[in-house]
Amino acid sequence: MTFVWTLAWPRAVLAARLLAVESQLASCRERIQHKQVPRPRFTPAFRLLWVILSKVLDQWQNLTQLMQPATVKRWHSQAYRLFWRWKSKAGRPTISQEMQGFIQKLSRENPPWSAERIRDTLRLLGFDPHCEDTIRKYMVKPRNPRNSFSTWLPFLRNHLDVSWPIDFLTVTTIGFSTLYVSLVFAHGRRKAIHFAVTSTPSMAWVIQQLREAMPLGLQPRYLLRDNDGIYGAGVKAFLERCGIEEVRIAYRSPWQSPYVERFIGTLRRDLLNHVIILNQEHLQRLLREYINEYYHIARPHQGLAGETPIAQAKPSPIAGPAQIISIPVAGGFHHRYERIAA
Repeated sequence: MTFVWTLAWPRAVLAARLLAVESQLASCRERIQHKQVPRPRFTPAFRLLWVILSKVLDQWQNLTQLMQPATVKRWHSQAYRLFWRWKSKAGRPTISQEMQGFIQKLSRENPPWSAERIRDTLRLLGFDPHCEDTIRKYMVKPRNPRNSFSTWLPFLRNHLDVSWPIDFLTVTTIGFSTLYVSLVFAHGRRKAIHFAVTSTPSMAWVIQQLREAMPLGLQPRYLLRDNDGIYGAGVKAFLERCGIEEVRIAYRSPWQSPYVERFIGTLRRDLLNHVIILNQEHLQRLLREYINEYYHIARPHQGLAGETPIAQAKPSPIAGPAQIISIPVAGGFHHRYERIAA
């Protein structure tokens, strides 16, 4: 084998040197035939050939008659960059077509949702979602980040599980009458403990709602409320008998009770701003469906690390392909999602 290699190698070197010379002659011949300018124009194939010859021939610089050796080295650097650019496939890795379809489905059916909201919803369904930037890339309609409350947080964080706020919101019906909704909220899990609707609120009615919201052994340590005159002295006396300390926020300062105010804003944006309330029973039914069937069990909260107010069990893994089914809530304004096998 050594003898055969000794005989073949000089011939291979000679053939490579002849190929180098012939390639330059062919370039000159083509330039003469087409009457080109004196400076030669080298084709990509010619450049690739000389990049290879520069690696297999010794003293290849002596064979370059139409170009400088530095030019061949520059061609080699360009080929090196193109090769590694193709091999590395720079850029953000793509996600599966299935996941792209899920992201588009959620963003299409829920235009106000942000990328973080879609990520948390996919995590609740048992998927391993990508980062927010990747989700935002495949969303049908992106949304600007929402503002969040950031005041009075040190006190609330130290008393989340032992303090509840109460508040009222008003709703106008189709007949221009006003309905009053009483809310009892829990800071710890962002949960609506109790809600009720009436057209004639009174102090006795408020006390009755507090009784229903706080059964024996489940009352908070502190109760936050505003300075609405409907509470009166009777509510304070009732709370003292229950061993609950009343905390009043300052006048015209709803930001001092941010969680319940944000819940009221969410309730209006997600539901009340999109429907015409017919009567008290209609409003009671919509609130019950939205809060119990969507807000508590399907709407993820960033303040709860993407969890829901009522913690849900993690879905068991599904072998093979899967699909997401949507369950309309509140007439289709929102949807709950469940993951099933395809």
